[in-house]
Amino acid sequence: MQLQLILGVLVSVFEALILGVVQGITEFLPVSSSGHLVLLQRIFGIEEPVLLFNTLVHVGTLTAVFAVLWQDIWGLLRNIFQPLTLFLIIATIPAVITALLFKEHIEGAFASPSFLGFSFLITSSLLLFSEILYRRQKNKALDEKKMAWPDALIIGLLKAVALIPGISRSGSTLSGGLFRGLKRDLVVRFSFLLSIPAILGALVFQLMDLVREGPDGIGAVPIIVGAVSAAVVGFFSIRLMLKIVRERSLLGFSAYTGILGLLVLIDRFGTNFFF
Repeated sequence: MQLQLILGVLVSVFEALILGVVQGITEFLPVSSSGHLVLLQRIFGIEEPVLLFNTLVHVGTLTAVFAVLWQDIWGLLRNIFQPLTLFLIIATIPAVITALLFKEHIEGAFASPSFLGFSFLITSSLLLFSEILYRRQKNKALDEKKMAWPDALIIGLLKAVALIPGISRSGSTLSGGLFRGLKRDLVVRFSFLLSIPAILGALVFQLMDLVREGPDGIGAVPIIVGAVSAAVVGFFSIRLMLKIVRERSLLGFSAYTGILGLLVLIDRFGTNFFF
């Protein structure tokens, strides 16, 4: 009995580590954290994270954002009334409205494996076409002083679409910025700053559910492991993405999500190993 208990704890900690690492990586890389969570659940038979665990893992990723972008965040806090603040608000509104109006439909998408495959392909297409379009107009790229509210609105609309699992939030916001011809450094910083209200919004909903349903039975150790791993991996993921977007391109991520989408569809309509 004692050995079974120890093995049970080890399995829980291992699952928490996997989920924390995957959350930390995919929350900020343009590959869809929600889509990879669905894949993990199918492939490894991992149950959906309980509320308290899920909440604290999001706290971990939020900590990573503050750790990397503290200078940008501090600049916003020192001068709230500036165009960048308005643009962040405009870009946040579409996702909030979409989440409130279509909450049940979005949750239902998590149960559709065929939808997941097509969503990965949408992410791949967004990354590919935004890179192609940006390269055609990169000599005319706009800096923060020339950014306007329609740019923020387009980014926000694409972010709202990314509520569907398999469509990457960071990939959509990055693509939106590149579509609008914004400089790469501005696009990636704006995308990560925009992740703050998104993560905070998820935390609010999770805390409301947690208060209503009460604490979960998961132990403290798996929760700590999941949250810390999400924070540490998220920190390095953000730094990596800043470097990639500034100096390289998103084509590698486009290829990855495209191949992943095709594999999911092949399994869904052919091999049926996981779906």
